Amino acid sequence: MEFDKEKNDDKDYVLEMVSKQGSLLDYASDRLKNDKEVVMAAINQDGNALEFASSNLKDDKDVVLASIKKVGWTACYVSQRLADDRDTMLEAVKIDGQELYYASENLRDDFELVLTAVSNKGLIFKYASKRLRTNKEIALAAVKNDKRALEYVSDDELKEEISKMEEQEE
Repeated sequence: MEFDKEKNDDKDYVLEMVSKQGSLLDYASDRLKNDKEVVMAAINQDGNALEFASSNLKDDKDVVLASIKKVGWTACYVSQRLADDRDTMLEAVKIDGQELYYASENLRDDFELVLTAVSNKGLIFKYASKRLRTNKEIALAAVKNDKRALEYVSDDELKEEISKMEEQEE
């Protein structure tokens, strides 16, 4: 689809274009990349369009959640404030556990958030807080999802216990 760059600040034109192909938001003017209506239209067509939104809108919870619900991995584009927002990051890790990587240090120590993340992406366990890497329930969930997560269990006794449990199941 051809985008007329001379119309990059024409809201009606840009809205029409991003409604057909969200990634065309990349060619919109900075003013329109900061227009919530335009950005939401782009995200509704293609969740990946969050990449091209203004910093201001990457800090807008409604915009970010709309994107994350379509494409979980777009949490990599969120503002620092939303990387520390429990609701936002919990939604992201429900869809793609890998998004724990983009969560704040504070949220990497949140039991429910980390358990949710490792339940669908076991190896992301390595980004959990040290405290939670010694938690038996979380460690078991991570190893059940991906045996390689055992390497990141912080407590040697727990690591040995889980290893024996895994051997018995085989």
